[in-house]
Amino acid sequence: MNKPETSEIIIREATEADFPQLIALIMEFAAFENLQDRMVNSHERMLEEKAYFNGFVAISPDERIVGYATWFFTYYTFTGKGMYMDDLYVTPAYRGKGLGTLLINRVIEKARATGCNKLRWQVSDWNLTAIGFYKQLGAEIDQVERNCNLDLI
Repeated sequence: MNKPETSEIIIREATEADFPQLIALIMEFAAFENLQDRMVNSHERMLEEKAYFNGFVAISPDERIVGYATWFFTYYTFTGKGMYMDDLYVTPAYRGKGLGTLLINRVIEKARATGCNKLRWQVSDWNLTAIGFYKQLGAEIDQVERNCNLDLI
């Protein structure tokens, strides 16, 4: 089976109408990360908290969401205003075609256009493909800091 062409993909800002498809993709991403037990978000919660949601979606020619990148503004005491990219995910059929690059470049453009001094995100240490991809972009992969999570739900 031939992989779909990236040139046929539309990258646009995510909307509330995208939430049902996004929840399905977030669940797919949780399975990819082997973190299904931590996925507690829902369509209803996204609707209730939509004021805090920012992202871009990749739309296939048949109008399905085949990738997404989510982000939010933050403030880093060392550098000032920043953006944090929470997720970048591309469905398996669209990997290796440049879709991840299109999505992250859109996030980078948004960060620059809104005056951010830094863009930060995470990558799992086992995901060597993603680490290589991010290094090609010029990202510094920090080996010092560790995530601290305190679930409040």
